[in-house]
Amino acid sequence: MVHAQFDNSARQQLAIAAVEAKTRRDVSWQQIADAAGLSVAFVTAAVLGQHALPQQSAQAVAELLGLDDDAVMLLQTIPTRGSLDGSIPTDPTIYRFYEMLQVYGTTLKALVHEQFGDGIISAINFKLDVKKVADPEGGERAVITLDGKYLPTKPF
Repeated sequence: MVHAQFDNSARQQLAIAAVEAKTRRDVSWQQIADAAGLSVAFVTAAVLGQHALPQQSAQAVAELLGLDDDAVMLLQTIPTRGSLDGSIPTDPTIYRFYEMLQVYGTTLKALVHEQFGDGIISAINFKLDVKKVADPEGGERAVITLDGKYLPTKPF
């Protein structure tokens, strides 16, 4: 049976325990994703409390991290999503994404609507990828791909 959370505190506590176990066992998010058999972005989000994992994946993650049966059960529950509170984020990495949306949010909206019409980009039917590439001017660049299904607004 599928179960859903109505309060994110249990998943937050599990996320804290899972990250501590990840650190103690010195494993990467990619290793956890490989054990789960799913993408690194999805599994990372799930362990951090933003997605439910299928039973087999939840068991594999818990085994790798040394988590108990309660964690396996909780990893399978549909969470109350949203990892940020309503205030402006203070973590510099998260804040930069907030800043990007502040600067480019209306541009993205205008371009999506011009190309697709009235609707939204799904964060449920969605893929995320992060890659490190060389910068031709020196250093490195982050290439972040957000790939969501377009869902048109339907009059009723």
